[in-house]
Amino acid sequence: MSLTPGVAQVVRVAQAEIARRTQARRAPAVIWAGLEESADQFAARCAQVQASRVLAAVPYGFTVPPGVRAVEFPAKLFWLLHPDAPSRYRVASGGRGSAKSHAIAAALVLRMLARRLRVLCAREIQRSLRESVHHLLSDKIEQLGVAAFFEINDREIRCTITGSEIIFAGLMTNVQQLKSLEGVGLCWTEEAESVSQRSIEILTPTIRAAGSEIWLSCNPDAPDAPVQGFIDGKRPDTRHVHVTFADNPWFPAELEGERAYLQRVDDDAYRHVWLGECRTHSDAQVFKGKYAIEEFEPYLFGWDGPYLGGDWGFSQDPTTLIKAWICNEVLYIEREAYALGCDLDRTAELFDTVPRARDYTIRADNSRPETISFMQSRGYPKIVACEKWPGSVEDGIAHIRSYERVVIHPRCTQTAQEFRLYSYKVDRLTGDVLPDLKPGNDHTIDALRYALQPLIRKVGVWAFGSL
Repeated sequence: MSLTPGVAQVVRVAQAEIARRTQARRAPAVIWAGLEESADQFAARCAQVQASRVLAAVPYGFTVPPGVRAVEFPAKLFWLLHPDAPSRYRVASGGRGSAKSHAIAAALVLRMLARRLRVLCAREIQRSLRESVHHLLSDKIEQLGVAAFFEINDREIRCTITGSEIIFAGLMTNVQQLKSLEGVGLCWTEEAESVSQRSIEILTPTIRAAGSEIWLSCNPDAPDAPVQGFIDGKRPDTRHVHVTFADNPWFPAELEGERAYLQRVDDDAYRHVWLGECRTHSDAQVFKGKYAIEEFEPYLFGWDGPYLGGDWGFSQDPTTLIKAWICNEVLYIEREAYALGCDLDRTAELFDTVPRARDYTIRADNSRPETISFMQSRGYPKIVACEKWPGSVEDGIAHIRSYERVVIHPRCTQTAQEFRLYSYKVDRLTGDVLPDLKPGNDHTIDALRYALQPLIRKVGVWAFGSL
């Protein structure tokens, strides 16, 4: 018996709904471990779930009961993405190998399985899906074993059991399309360090559904990039974590060699790429292109030194000690001692962290003769006041730059940071680099100048004339 078109349509709809419900019964239930929940409490909650399969979103290392599949997240990203802690903005900043994009993709898939959700995945420039997170999301769906519950094509990704969908767009070239979007409950913007202020101003009011959220993932680039407003705490209702490779329990061995190599040859690039810090390499950097971070061991023959210099802390400024060597026109910084708010009676203990510091002459800041006297009475008889003269700071910087290279041992982390950040002033209106040194980030560098002071004096008279 043939059916009328109207009846046939009703039958098709009914059959589709029956198929959907049958499939839904086979779909896994999604459950997140509570932020403060114990493994036993979580196991008891899982036991109450009426489903043949359970996908459990948990922090790395969390124990799940037998028969439950754990979807593990790095601890910081589990806290950031947890649905029980709603926030208008969720921001993951960090470097390469931190797993932030993979964690966000997994969280999106789990949310789509749990309830109906319209998701926009965006970036500033997207000329094709190859420039989107489409491939990453597709891979994540496959890895989680839920491909049977999704339809993936070259325009969108749909969850067939909840009706959730993901659409993709470039912010710069789809302004009018974005303004007309309706019902988007979640927007993930990848590579948010490149997003313009104009795009943010268009995007934020567009994502306007009740309870909607905007997720941003980025490797910070410029300190004045618009996304920094979400990272530095200026925007309300924002959850933010900064993650690096060290937060990724699955950091692959294949990337470790790349990470270690860049750390060795280019500290500024390393901090940007792997630690997720803003780029600071510019013409204003005092030691641009002059230093490297490398391991080394001083030898008995052919090495001059060691040269030790100390700088005293004032109020919140650090107390520092530097130990350096010279070999073949290369300046080597082997050790540092560095402490904020170091009390006077603990300064000797701090200096003792530099091996054999008591055995060598230490030239220290001459502005605190009482501190020098105190240190002499505490077993540092060879500590003496350095000399200063008009222009001694500039002469010291010129002397340090006169070496073919400055090599900083990786354990001297504060010294490496100051070498990276120590800068000349920049004219606010023109952007011109000025000849005046910018205050700050100079404590270990001051200690190094004091350590080398006799050499600076000699070279300065010869190279720079009257001092």
